[in-house]
Amino acid sequence: MNIIIIGSGIAGVTFAEKLRQLSDANITLLTTETHGYYSRPMLSRGFSNEEIETAIIIKPFNALREQNIQVIENITVSAIDRDKRCVYVPDKQDNKAFSYDKLIIATGSSAFIPPPFLPYQEHFCLFNSLRDLIQLRAARATILQNKQVPEWAIIGGGLIGCEIASDLAVAGDKVSIFHAMDRLMERQLIEEDSAALLSVMQDQKVDVKFNQLIESITPAQDKVCIEVAGDHFRFNKVIVACGFKPRIKLAKDAGLETNRGIRVNHYLQTSDEHIYALGDVAELPDNKLYAYVLPIRKQALWLAGFLSGQETQEWQVPEFNPKAKVHGFVAAHPYTF
Repeated sequence: MNIIIIGSGIAGVTFAEKLRQLSDANITLLTTETHGYYSRPMLSRGFSNEEIETAIIIKPFNALREQNIQVIENITVSAIDRDKRCVYVPDKQDNKAFSYDKLIIATGSSAFIPPPFLPYQEHFCLFNSLRDLIQLRAARATILQNKQVPEWAIIGGGLIGCEIASDLAVAGDKVSIFHAMDRLMERQLIEEDSAALLSVMQDQKVDVKFNQLIESITPAQDKVCIEVAGDHFRFNKVIVACGFKPRIKLAKDAGLETNRGIRVNHYLQTSDEHIYALGDVAELPDNKLYAYVLPIRKQALWLAGFLSGQETQEWQVPEFNPKAKVHGFVAAHPYTF
């Protein structure tokens, strides 16, 4: 049996390793990444931890190859041919085809860019991958070499925005958060905990600005200028952290049923019986995306067991309680995910 996995995050790699333990199937993992299998949650400690670029790597791709898992890195799957049961990867002037009996889509998510910000894309940064972190760390190092204190704007006061802002502040940088709402992490925290989080941020010297409607993000000599209600603020770098967007284009172009994510049943099976989805992209029948480490890992382990005949019952959502990785903050109440 040929198993093709698209994506090398926790969903794809956990599934591949577990399936290898349970089955002698031919397993091929296709990924855009080049740095190996790394911990995305650790990205939020990417500025206060000087060794992050090596510490974040959980397993190099060669370690997977030693488990008889074929890994083809630094490639992008361009299309899924459901009739021929193969996926295509651009190969110079031609397309290379990889055939499958079962296809696992574990493409994860990309950073969400609010439509009004699209005209200004070249003037801000995103924070969604190790590649992004490496580029931001390099930019920060250049500023520090010039004997300056880096000044950052974080657009978005949700979970990711708060984590990045806190880590930069702890690393000694000047940080401002521009948030469209009237409190931090309003989707995850009750008002009391949002107030406690604000106090922690202010203790770290983070300048938090609420009810902000960004009008433009433009270059200003060697800095970036944010315009809000006629006022202007200049920073070395601007990071847009406004949530995530599941990578569903490949599935949608192939005619699979999609909504916010790729629609799957309780067996993580898409509208095509030969294709499954895992992780950030999998939208369950309750219309929810379980884009957190514990449920993603449980999905991957369960699906490996199911496809190898070890599991027969449908996947069940486990109890989980993710927490924001903000330095010095502990919520007094459960998160509302």
